[in-house]
Amino acid sequence: MFALWQKVRDGTLSRSAFAEQMQPIRRRVESLLLRGYCDHRVRGFCTDLYEHRERLWVFVDVAGVEPTNNAAEQALRQAVIWRKLSFGTQSASGSRFVERLLTVIETCRRQNRDVFAWMTTTVQAHFAGQSTPSLLSEV
Repeated sequence: MFALWQKVRDGTLSRSAFAEQMQPIRRRVESLLLRGYCDHRVRGFCTDLYEHRERLWVFVDVAGVEPTNNAAEQALRQAVIWRKLSFGTQSASGSRFVERLLTVIETCRRQNRDVFAWMTTTVQAHFAGQSTPSLLSEV
C-alpha cells in the first residue's frame, strides 16, 4: 500500500490506477478485520475498525488526504513534550490557556510566521481596542 502511495505522490502512478490496485489490498485488510472478530484479544479493535472501514480508505479516493496521521502526530509533538517536562497544568482554565497558546505556536510555525511578533501585535491590538490579527492562512 505505501509503495503504491509513494508512486502516487511522485507522479508515477495515476490516482485511478492507484484506486484499482488498492482494491485487493482493501479486500485483504477487511477480511483480516472480519477474522479478528473470532479472537477475543483483538475483537474490539477489529470490530471498531471494520465498522468504520470506509474511513480507512478515504485517501484512495480523495486527493490531498494522506494515508497516515504523521502531520497530526508532528503537530502534537511539542505539546506532548511540554506536558511531560512541565507536569501539565493544575486547572481546567490553565489547560485551556496552554491548548490555545500551543495552537497559536503550531499554527504560526506551519505558516512560517514569527510567533513572538504575532503575540506582540495581538496584545497591542487588544489594549488599543482594535481587532486582533487573524491566524487563518491567507492561502
